[in-house]
Amino acid sequence: MIYANVFGYKTSKKGLENVEEINEEKTYENILTGFIQVEEKDMENAGYVETKLVKNLKWAARKNRTEKILLHSFNHLSESKADPNFSKELFDRVEERLKNAGYETAQTPFGYFLDLDLKAPGYPLARLFKDI
Repeated sequence: MIYANVFGYKTSKKGLENVEEINEEKTYENILTGFIQVEEKDMENAGYVETKLVKNLKWAARKNRTEKILLHSFNHLSESKADPNFSKELFDRVEERLKNAGYETAQTPFGYFLDLDLKAPGYPLARLFKDI
């Protein structure tokens, strides 16, 4: 997770063939971005993973004094990947739970590589790692 004063992206290249064509560019301010890797083992404990992910994102957002959370799929670096449909459904459920808790949430385009623009402050809680 990275808290950013500015986080922007532009769609660059499809990482999954079956996703719809998207040409998008967005910028957010004062937002926590979750760089989320969903692994194959997460499919066995979906409820647990979902709840822990929501709790970790809410905790990190509170620590960084923001109510904005962006979900970003970061699976391309992992050797163990969950089914893309499972991952997208997990993202959608997490986003809905965060919205229901009063957070302003969004997702980067799923299945895309993105050009990123990131400006993050240099203090410890602005960059967090959590293995669920």
